Amino acid sequence: MPADIWFYHLERSGPEEVLPELLEKTLAKGWRALVRSGDAERLASLDQSLWTWRETSFLPHGRADQAEPERQPVLLASDEANPNQAQCLFLLDGAVPDAPDAFERVIVMFDGQDESAVNAARRLWKQLSTAERTVSYWRQSPEGRWEKKA
Repeated sequence: MPADIWFYHLERSGPEEVLPELLEKTLAKGWRALVRSGDAERLASLDQSLWTWRETSFLPHGRADQAEPERQPVLLASDEANPNQAQCLFLLDGAVPDAPDAFERVIVMFDGQDESAVNAARRLWKQLSTAERTVSYWRQSPEGRWEKKA
């Protein structure tokens, strides 16, 4: 069955602010997550921030280049290998899915302030939109809530 593809247009917040809440929702659903970025600095930053993103909680996670990645509920990686058997793939920093249908859901996050990122997301939308696949577009309201626009 084809994966659901959700595009998140980030205009008011960056991935470090948006991703933890989405990861919490993913884990609450009983799913595991794979977070993919080709930016090593972004992965290092996320690795640190997920431990402390809230004073009262943290998100258990690991990096694909560390020991026992298969045990991690959230795995940070630079490629799409899926050792933790994630159902949800998060793509950051222009990463594109190699095999989107290997997941239940793919979430593409892109910077709305970066015209090249917006154009790349539009191209990916066209590429991934098929009659069999659900593709959704989410945008932040002025109040910061996510609204489904398409």
